[in-house]
Amino acid sequence: MKMQLGEIARAVSAQNDTSNWDEIEVSSVAFDSRHLDSGALFVPLEGERDGHEFVQGALKNGAVATLWKADHGAVPTDIPVLVVEDPLKSLQALSKYYLLKINPKVVAITGSNGKTTTKDMVASVLATQFNVTKTKDNFNNEIGVPVTILSMESNTEIMVIEMGMDRPGQLDFLSKLVSPDVAVITMIGEAHIEFFGTRDKIADAKMEITHGLKEDGTFIYDGDEPLLTERAKQIDQRQMTFGRQETDDIYSTSIQTTDTQTSFTTNQAPDETVVVPMIGDYNVNNALAALSVAKIFHISPKAATDAFKDLNLTKNRAEWVPGATGERILSDVYNSNPTAVKEVMAAFTKVATEGQRRVVLGDMLELGNESDDLHASLKSAFDPKLIQDVYLVGPHMHALYSALQDLYDSDHLHLYETDQQAKLIAQLQADIKPTDIVLIKGSHGIHLEDVLAALQ
Repeated sequence: MKMQLGEIARAVSAQNDTSNWDEIEVSSVAFDSRHLDSGALFVPLEGERDGHEFVQGALKNGAVATLWKADHGAVPTDIPVLVVEDPLKSLQALSKYYLLKINPKVVAITGSNGKTTTKDMVASVLATQFNVTKTKDNFNNEIGVPVTILSMESNTEIMVIEMGMDRPGQLDFLSKLVSPDVAVITMIGEAHIEFFGTRDKIADAKMEITHGLKEDGTFIYDGDEPLLTERAKQIDQRQMTFGRQETDDIYSTSIQTTDTQTSFTTNQAPDETVVVPMIGDYNVNNALAALSVAKIFHISPKAATDAFKDLNLTKNRAEWVPGATGERILSDVYNSNPTAVKEVMAAFTKVATEGQRRVVLGDMLELGNESDDLHASLKSAFDPKLIQDVYLVGPHMHALYSALQDLYDSDHLHLYETDQQAKLIAQLQADIKPTDIVLIKGSHGIHLEDVLAALQ
């Protein structure tokens, strides 16, 4: 991003006279006064704290101008200020303006599981032939998507945007903001069921990603999911399906897995073996979605296959890391839901080890009234012959703890509250041997990344 403040003022309909500052160069936007680059426009958002309190700090750290909410008291006169009705809406309006100015193709991705991994795969495949910008970290909401857009270099040809949701209408807004050329839904699971009540309603909300899809755009989705195939009948745009059935446009064949990679072929390129450097055959569908996008942009199967060899993956998504005593740790601490836990545990139990398999699970959040039942349902993923020691963290894990007591004795089944991390870490450090393998998974709000850091 590189714009003069005067251009930004017009894009956000600033209410004050900015003529004295019109030629100030802005190279980025930021809403955290502590973490910004020199040349940034500061956006004071109102949340638990009022961002206007941090304007001076932002300027001290390198910001060259700030937005200011019109009804927020006296407007500073000694600094470059753009007075606007609502800083968040202005951030969104500026991102829309910049997106239209650069005019890249847009690939939007959502799903209950796999959207971040799929985003990384799609970006890697497209980067074989195009200049690509993708969502960083978890910048996938009403704030993160605009910031992602405004991080785009002027030579960007394709933007790959991850979109999250936790309520109806959110994807409708984001889709209409970016007007995607391609919309992808990876799958429908139980994530965020607290806010929606049923998988049917989750599917309805996920379909909102098509609301801004261009008329000549393409909708890509899991063709083996009835909730999606039923709703796709209402979409007029071109459609492509991926999955495991011969009725899908692209489907996998000859799947093989190891503890570090998953390989498969497809009906469209049976001579090209796709090797994904990740554990778990559940990543096959994510890769199939990426291959579907590759076909739309006329990337050859060989070029797409080669791109998977050097994937640039977001951290803490089923990533093997070394532990302090020599053990191997499968880190999957960014997010969690019942489908994701069962999938990664199925893969984990197939990993050979001379030691013990130990599993650390934190609460799965946003599961609503069914939370305890869904936690207890994870019992089906446990076999004491394959998982020798279990460590559960959080109030909802009490339900799974009770369910597992007929499979594990007290020496091999442990329960901790969220404020007992130190006790958990001490127990793990006492138990873990160099030959062991350890899975750590939980919703981000449980902060098992701190446990991971202690073990490393």
